[in-house]
Amino acid sequence: MIGLIIGIILGWYLPVTYPTSYSLYMSVAILAALDSVFGGLRAHMEGKFNATIFVSGFFGNAILAGVLAYIGDRLGVPLYYAAIFAFGGRLFDNFAMLRRHFIEKIGQK
Repeated sequence: MIGLIIGIILGWYLPVTYPTSYSLYMSVAILAALDSVFGGLRAHMEGKFNATIFVSGFFGNAILAGVLAYIGDRLGVPLYYAAIFAFGGRLFDNFAMLRRHFIEKIGQK
């Protein structure tokens, strides 16, 4: 959790820019990374968090999504939709589980 907060603060204040031609790849990679973050939060809430699995999933999913978008762009096939559907669906599933955990914890107090 502390690493996530540090990452958000660093990302907020560091002037990281990229060419607009990479915006499709970056957006898909960010979606995949957010899926990993929400999955890590969910695993933490369930007591199943493993840092190695989280870090490998974070970078692996982001790179895979970016590469899929790049290959699809080169082939003229919108392969980025596969990443959007897969990671977008999982993102909302993980968010729903986190919401349920928070509501249950608040209800127990």
